[in-house]
Amino acid sequence: MRIIILLAATLMSVANFATGSRADPVNVRIAWVVPVGNWATMLYEKKDLMTHYGKTYTVEPTHFQSTPTMIAALSAGELDIADLAYSSFGIAVENAGMTDLRIIADEAQDGIKGYTSVNYVTEKDGPIKTVDDLKGHVVGTVAPGAALDIPVRALLRRHGLEDKRDYTMVEVAFPNMLAMMLDRKVDLIPAVNPFALDPRYQQDTRPLFDVTEAMQGPTQTIIWTAHKAFLDKNRAAMVDLFEDAVRVTRFMCDPKNHDEVVQIAAKVAKQPPERIGYAFTGKDAYRSPDMRPNMANLQRAIDVTQEAGFLKTKLDVQQYSGLDILDEAIKRLK
Repeated sequence: MRIIILLAATLMSVANFATGSRADPVNVRIAWVVPVGNWATMLYEKKDLMTHYGKTYTVEPTHFQSTPTMIAALSAGELDIADLAYSSFGIAVENAGMTDLRIIADEAQDGIKGYTSVNYVTEKDGPIKTVDDLKGHVVGTVAPGAALDIPVRALLRRHGLEDKRDYTMVEVAFPNMLAMMLDRKVDLIPAVNPFALDPRYQQDTRPLFDVTEAMQGPTQTIIWTAHKAFLDKNRAAMVDLFEDAVRVTRFMCDPKNHDEVVQIAAKVAKQPPERIGYAFTGKDAYRSPDMRPNMANLQRAIDVTQEAGFLKTKLDVQQYSGLDILDEAIKRLK
């Protein structure tokens, strides 16, 4: 009888352990800056398409003002997946010493044929008519080294203009940029969706150049990144996460689902649907339906970051590829 009781207790302990394991999914903290434009604000609005969410993983979208501010959070262990700009990735690896960062997915690409490129705008009736006119003026930037900061510096450098010597950079949050321009506190800003949907952008500003011109080609703008140690420890959950994420990405990129996606985007951006209809069309950034980054365009963008003075040496992006997890997830969907 004693043996039977001990055996029953052992079996119950094993069952409780198994149940406890299933009840503890990995919580993944994913960063975002701009609603709709950043995947963490959109993907998890379609949990009905996710097979593994809540079982092997959950997601905690975490807001940051810019991609460079994510670097400190990554270093402190306060963030698991950072949607870093090409520039911020290079800075994190070289300046912050995060050589274990891995590129794990695409989020957004600028200037791909058939899709838009972000414009930099100036006051419609203001004094800035050409790039050279920016000498002695003020440029609004979300943060030094951000994805929309590097193109300005690179283009102005090609025109012989350097920050602090020939013009001034002022940090401004995206929602406040237009007001700063209309108050004549800055003379150039990037027009980023959904903020650029404000009718005043059409009424009171005009484009001076776009990212494609500044970067001399299309750009792999934003990538998902994570520490190798985190990926190794949670590989099974991460494959599940990407299986779900790619399934939803394909849904959102499919034109036949556009009306539903616009409703989701309107909810996320707190905008009326008619104002957010650009989302996931040619008027938006390009997103790979398989979340696969364009590594060649990423390499060129990081090279421009180095030429702009933010990196001492050029980085070989292939050394930091962690796309094997994405590859495994995609195989399940075929």
